Amino acid sequence: MRCFYHPEYYFPLPPEHPFPMYKFPEAAALVEAELVQTGRAEIVPTIPVSEAMLDRVHARQYQEQVRSHGLSRYARNRLGLPAHPRLYDRSRYGAGGTVQALEAALDDGIACNLAGGTHHAFPDRGQGFCVFNDGPIAIRHLQARYPELTFMVVDTDAHQGNATHAFFRGDPMVFTYSIHVAKNFPSKKEPGDVDVGLPRYASEDAYLEALEQTLEPAVLQAEPDVVIWISGADVHKDDRFGQLQLTLGGIRERDDLVLGILARHQIPTAVVYGGGYNRERHMTARIHANSVLAAADWAERFKV
Repeated sequence: MRCFYHPEYYFPLPPEHPFPMYKFPEAAALVEAELVQTGRAEIVPTIPVSEAMLDRVHARQYQEQVRSHGLSRYARNRLGLPAHPRLYDRSRYGAGGTVQALEAALDDGIACNLAGGTHHAFPDRGQGFCVFNDGPIAIRHLQARYPELTFMVVDTDAHQGNATHAFFRGDPMVFTYSIHVAKNFPSKKEPGDVDVGLPRYASEDAYLEALEQTLEPAVLQAEPDVVIWISGADVHKDDRFGQLQLTLGGIRERDDLVLGILARHQIPTAVVYGGGYNRERHMTARIHANSVLAAADWAERFKV
């Protein structure tokens, strides 16, 4: 199984900053030790997306504002990230990993980007720590090459994939599914094809039951040729922003449920991270790495 990663995914933020940027190298190190060194996966260097690929999704003015550190204070506050000399390139690499993972999934059945899931970035603005929206960038790139393909975004992050929904509204070739906390960020939800809104602090059993009841019918309705799965580490009970109650065991059940459905229907799948802001410093990386381990466990069943 191919996993895409680049050191550019990480740059240091102030210690008090809520976004745990260190989760990227920490999770990559766990994948290296537990999958690569045992011969079950390989880590492939990420290639950044081009300006032409960005242009399909994001306004050129917004791209230039990110590149030149020209975002207004209001825009930076909405984004949640400070101006940084590596922010533009880091975001291009993050999106590039999802492009590569989606292409690899078509060949191999399943692949992972050890980042991605930046589902709150709109064409002309970022929010919620999301600069460029990697899912639409990857899908628009593949659509240009394979216009006959149908796509599905499966989003199990604790927060609704609002911008991704908005991107694909009205596109009959892309189906969006999101299961999330209904009264949580973002305050304004964007309607998708299937939205499963849960109450705050829903129990592990309630989450898993809702996922089991809704995901497979959505997959059968969408009949996708390929899926991007935004896994999300913020469903853990100790996440600062997720407002859900899953344990590590419950998250593994979630991962197996999602991957099992997609494997049974032999749908190529690109796995990406999504959010995670655990109170325990190393837990976010552990959860992300566990989802990659689950993908490796299911990889043989994704033969297409």
